[in-house]
Amino acid sequence: QVQLVESGGGLVQAGGSLRLSCAVSGRTFSRYAMGWFRQAPGKEREFVAAIASLGGRTDYTESVRGRFTISKDNAKNTVFLQMNSLKPEDTAVYYCAADSTNWMASRSMRDYDYWGQGTQVTVSS
Repeated sequence: QVQLVESGGGLVQAGGSLRLSCAVSGRTFSRYAMGWFRQAPGKEREFVAAIASLGGRTDYTESVRGRFTISKDNAKNTVFLQMNSLKPEDTAVYYCAADSTNWMASRSMRDYDYWGQGTQVTVSS
């Protein structure tokens, strides 16, 4: 069973930065495309960023492009989300997810078969 554990969330002022980490168990992490999603109170879960299995291709939702960076360390079985210039509208629970069957970075939640428990990010104005 693959397990994902997020960390790095917290409270930050607008304009600040946070770095989320997601540690993944298992020996085939290098084959997984990885994604970050978020869910704000009263809203549906939405795509934030994704990275292909070997890390060469990334994708971002428009609202975070240029502010967030997703990266993947296959030697450490970890995926990161560096979040800069944070805004109050970035407040949400952030989830990492693993796609064990496709190497491409996908925006669709249906492509991801393993999920973490989420980490809260709160941005104050």
